[in-house]
Amino acid sequence: MRDNDSPNLNIPDDSAERLSDTSTAGDDQSERKLLAGQKVSEDTEGQNGRGRKPSSDMVAPGGVGSDPAGNGLYKQNKDTLFFRDNKRRIDYVLAYEKNDDSKSEEKKQQKRECYEENLRYEGLELEYEDRELSQDGKTFYVKIHAPFDVLCKYAELLCIKMPIAYNDLEEEDDGRQCPNPMRLEIEEDDDRDVFTAPFMRNRMKKFMIPQKKEEFFHHAVRSRIVYTILERCRYEDDKRKIGIKKMLNNGSYSAAYPLHDGPYKSEHSKLTHGYKNDRHLLFEEWARLGKWYKYQPLDKIRQYFGEKIGLYFAWLGFYTNTLIAPAIVGFICILYGAISLGQDLTSQEICGSNITMCPLCDQRCKYWPLDNQCRYSQASHVIDNPATVFFAIFMALWATMFLEFWKRKQAVISYDWDLVGFEDEEERPRPEFESKVSTHRINPVNKLEEAFLPFYNKVPRLIWAGLVVLFMVTLVLAAVFAVIVYRIVIVVVFYRSDLGLISERAKLATSATAALLNLVAIMILNKMYERVCYWLTDMELPRTQTEYEDSFTFKMFLFQSVNYYASIFYIAFFKGSFVGRPGDYNYFLNEYRPDECDVGGCLIDLCLQLAIIMVGKQAYNNFMELIFPKLKNWWSRRGNVDQDAVPSQAYTRWEQDCDLVPVPIMALFPEYLEMVIQFGFVTLFVAAFPLAPLFALINNILEIRLDAYKFVTQYRRPMAARAQDIGVWYNILDVLAKIAVVSNAFVIGYTSNFIPRLVYLYGYSPEPGVSMRGYVEDSLAYFNVSDFQTLSIPDDKIGPDGNNVTICRYQAYRHPPGHPNEYEYTLHFWHTFAARFVFIVLFEHIVFLIKNILAYLIPDVPHDLHDLIKREQYLTTEMFFSNEKDLQQSMDQLHHDTDGTRHRHAHHHE
Repeated sequence: MRDNDSPNLNIPDDSAERLSDTSTAGDDQSERKLLAGQKVSEDTEGQNGRGRKPSSDMVAPGGVGSDPAGNGLYKQNKDTLFFRDNKRRIDYVLAYEKNDDSKSEEKKQQKRECYEENLRYEGLELEYEDRELSQDGKTFYVKIHAPFDVLCKYAELLCIKMPIAYNDLEEEDDGRQCPNPMRLEIEEDDDRDVFTAPFMRNRMKKFMIPQKKEEFFHHAVRSRIVYTILERCRYEDDKRKIGIKKMLNNGSYSAAYPLHDGPYKSEHSKLTHGYKNDRHLLFEEWARLGKWYKYQPLDKIRQYFGEKIGLYFAWLGFYTNTLIAPAIVGFICILYGAISLGQDLTSQEICGSNITMCPLCDQRCKYWPLDNQCRYSQASHVIDNPATVFFAIFMALWATMFLEFWKRKQAVISYDWDLVGFEDEEERPRPEFESKVSTHRINPVNKLEEAFLPFYNKVPRLIWAGLVVLFMVTLVLAAVFAVIVYRIVIVVVFYRSDLGLISERAKLATSATAALLNLVAIMILNKMYERVCYWLTDMELPRTQTEYEDSFTFKMFLFQSVNYYASIFYIAFFKGSFVGRPGDYNYFLNEYRPDECDVGGCLIDLCLQLAIIMVGKQAYNNFMELIFPKLKNWWSRRGNVDQDAVPSQAYTRWEQDCDLVPVPIMALFPEYLEMVIQFGFVTLFVAAFPLAPLFALINNILEIRLDAYKFVTQYRRPMAARAQDIGVWYNILDVLAKIAVVSNAFVIGYTSNFIPRLVYLYGYSPEPGVSMRGYVEDSLAYFNVSDFQTLSIPDDKIGPDGNNVTICRYQAYRHPPGHPNEYEYTLHFWHTFAARFVFIVLFEHIVFLIKNILAYLIPDVPHDLHDLIKREQYLTTEMFFSNEKDLQQSMDQLHHDTDGTRHRHAHHHE
């Protein structure tokens, strides 16, 4: 226990009755009390110094106070990371504001006193900063330090792995590697060069403890241990009154965060002075857009932000790298379509035709010439060409390769970062779960009592959550239906417009405005559902944080996928299917004809919808990620005292960090969700938008640096959380990859004109297997205008050639008027229908077969990693046996000494 008269504390003026020492009290019997959520004993008040008056050595306003060493006054360094003795590192900071006139402030003060008392009981040391020393003049700060013995105790309780020996299996680098401009020229960490084992205090000598033992636990581990204590300490007698999260929610504290390592910029050149700290290094080598072509320093990211954030950036970097190949292939497919446009007979026939087409709407719409579709057909060929089929197969196989090689990469990362078995060995129940669940059971593994949610209590929660999710999904479908109605109505309005610029481009204008309207609806519904999803997940009471995030992720993705993909599925597979034919149109609300595709099909509409939603969503997200944190930081600092007016006042590191944007509870969720939704755009409908991988690649290159900039400069430093893998996101990606095979098969076989062209080329062409000449004429049916329904008769009977129209054309395989089966489907239609079905079945089975073969041939864990795992297991086992051997030798020596003493005593008596 430390001396209660320690002079290095600065106690705020509102804490005359608060504890002022930095005791490390707590016996071995209390080691598991905190993790079990039990309240500490009240009989420790005396030994912790409760009721002591403020020290006479407290620091004066302006950041100047008494030097603990007795050297007079000193000015506190604004970027210091230590207590005032410059020895004990600040591992966590709590901040709060005090409203002297508030009646509830007294209760908050009591909660803080009880909470901080319990923190001391667990061995943490506290130091205070008065509000008079802060820039805004109203914020108190409580600095927390975890002594080495506390770190050791919780490292053992949390099964944290620490180094035991250097890796003697890795090959030495001979230094003859080829120059690589993407390689980072910074010193790599030694984490991957050591073997580790779960830390145990009784075997401490077996671990690689440096001379300065304070450096044994790096800051990410220190902050995680301190946060574990913070989230399990009580602030009232009620067992539900527990944890820093509730203290933040009830306003007792306004912020809780670990400190950044210092400023991220330096006035000196890094070439001459090096990097000031890890934060400066990450900013210079990772968070700047100018480093877009460089590899990410993943080990540095992991050490600074923790394994969970490190895994996200490792996955994002891997995903971005693998997008290079499909981006190139997709661009080549588009380039091939553009180059081959001159040889496309279908476009040439459309552009040079004099065919009169039936009106696209009722009454106000006119007969129109087919050559109006010239540009549309040319654009459709650029997308819909033989290379598109190859690209769809390529992307299906690419998705499999991406997932399989990510599993290998993840296995290596999990081993290097000591994440193997984390969820089974280390992860403990959430404090919210333990405080809200009243039933308990004996854990079948460790035979200890634990909180347990029975099945009969869990099922109603899941059913209620499912019903709410179903309602929200129905709401999304209603919004999609509203956009469809908008399409049906507005296209008629555009066609009936007196402005030729609008009426001639009615379809394009309708598609563009409907896509923008759908994007706005998506953004609004996302914000609504996110709040609902948090409430539902809290109600379900998941046991661990991983279970909480997986449940939240599943519900959110289910909603988001319907929200983003529903309108695209409608255009791809349903648009134009319910129109009918001239003389027998179907009507909506007895007035409006359903939306229909152009002569070239719906592929251009689908491409336009994909481009607007995908690119627009990414642009909006990147803008918000860059601008919004900057605005929030500016707003939080606006009330600070002007440093020019008070030059002696130091804008300390804990104040600078407090003014940054707090990291959201699930900060990585929107990042993962954005990328997974993008993965769906890239794979599900790539046959309609071959440039999707290229746009995704460009976006992700920016996304990595924007996310890095946000975490390094705009956010407070997050608690270094751990995760074994990317969680349920991998399963979602795997499902999307499988759905993508079916989706692209239907896009090619059903939405595009690839199959009808093949059927014509080999079955109906005058030159079978050689020429597509005559395809357009063959694909258009004849209609006698006298057979129009009354509602459909156009007001203008004059055709594009200036003559009265008696016969018009429409796209379909139907018998002409006067035929015994007039307007019925022809045999050509049924041949095409059968060919579409056969293609879809063959495409799916062949691609799935190749995917399964690739998945089988690619092992999940690299062969070299097996040797490393076995070597580490061997060293860990040897450490146990060696420790037992030393213990046995000590016991034998003790018995030998005891026997010798007894023999001498017996001889003396004789």
